[in-house]
Amino acid sequence: MRVSDDDIRDLERVAVEVRKSVVEEVYLAKSGHPGGALSCVDILVSLYFNQMNINPEKPDDENRDRFILSKGHACAALYAVLAHRGYFDKELLKGFRKLGSPLQGHPDKNKLPGIDMSSGSLGQGLSIANGMALSSKLDSKGFRVYCLVGDGEIQEGQFWEAAMSSSHYKLDNLCLIVDKNNLQIDGRTKDVMNVDPLNKKLESFGFEVFEVDGNNIDEVISVLQKVKTIKGKPCAIIANTVKGKGVSYMENKEEWHGKAPNEEEFNKAIEELKF
Repeated sequence: MRVSDDDIRDLERVAVEVRKSVVEEVYLAKSGHPGGALSCVDILVSLYFNQMNINPEKPDDENRDRFILSKGHACAALYAVLAHRGYFDKELLKGFRKLGSPLQGHPDKNKLPGIDMSSGSLGQGLSIANGMALSSKLDSKGFRVYCLVGDGEIQEGQFWEAAMSSSHYKLDNLCLIVDKNNLQIDGRTKDVMNVDPLNKKLESFGFEVFEVDGNNIDEVISVLQKVKTIKGKPCAIIANTVKGKGVSYMENKEEWHGKAPNEEEFNKAIEELKF
């Protein structure tokens, strides 16, 4: 069922507010990873505000859909989405990466409601997602599992071992999403270790593959709806995104992989992030 234009605009408005929160989190912490957090905001908003079977009032419901942020360093985006979705007070975001705060530099499932798995060791998320998806099938629970990975992250060998398992066990309740912003900490992914042609590689590993503009909420939701109709195999969405999306001086700049804006840069970002 197509989502109405009004609903899409509401979600786009939420995405702008989430991006403001991401920038503020990193600015107040004086550290973090804004580039890759901003690139995946539209994906997370589409999932948590439209597609996933979740209830912030019952974060531990055993039948809820699960989400794994394999690229755990982008957790500023996940925290912001969870806060805006009502899992915890937005004021907590101001403690991002501070000593004693539950909002650690990588997600910790024991510290915050809404975190389905601690993550951050790159390359491991899909393995965890496989286990969750398989358990859902074995226990006839019916929940779906979504796993977001970075395109630099999939240079890890464990990712491809996990991809074989996804197909082998016919995990059609699993959706892999690649945040393909083409940049990583050391530069362009094609220069560090080229992962393309990614669509053909994932297809050869047994995935039904879709490609989408990952910063277009309408397109993201449409493909997420298609994924739910695929049977007998896992699905992968290659989401083409812009690192630092929404903040002009961060967009497509590798140096914003892991640094915080100063006061002037922070104010400029907030001024730009308007709906």
